[in-house]
Amino acid sequence: MPTELTEIDILLVLKMGFSCDRPPTNSLQMTKTELQVALAAATETNKGTAGVFLETLRALAYKEIKKNGEFVLPGFGKLVKQKRKARTGFNPKTQQKIKIPAKTVVKFRVAKAAKDAVLGVKK
Repeated sequence: MPTELTEIDILLVLKMGFSCDRPPTNSLQMTKTELQVALAAATETNKGTAGVFLETLRALAYKEIKKNGEFVLPGFGKLVKQKRKARTGFNPKTQQKIKIPAKTVVKFRVAKAAKDAVLGVKK
């Protein structure tokens, strides 16, 4: 039976860079496959189960953002729906002023716990 994992355990597993079926890339980002392999290893399950977990988390996040305007991942941060006002911009090629319409965007706000874990605690 898998043991209970803390947020720090998960971050450590993700940073360890578990190998997967393909050769490592020079990219600094972890691929979806690498994330599934690391998650499966940490939870003592298989890659398919980890993939289902990630897809379920994605679907749940999208649903909650549409319904409530935000989705919180404790210890990581939250996705927030935010309205942007209409503004005037300019085309850098022609230097011509253009009107940028109002729109709604999704932003990610990093939690203090995540900042402290990655950057260290400020004194």
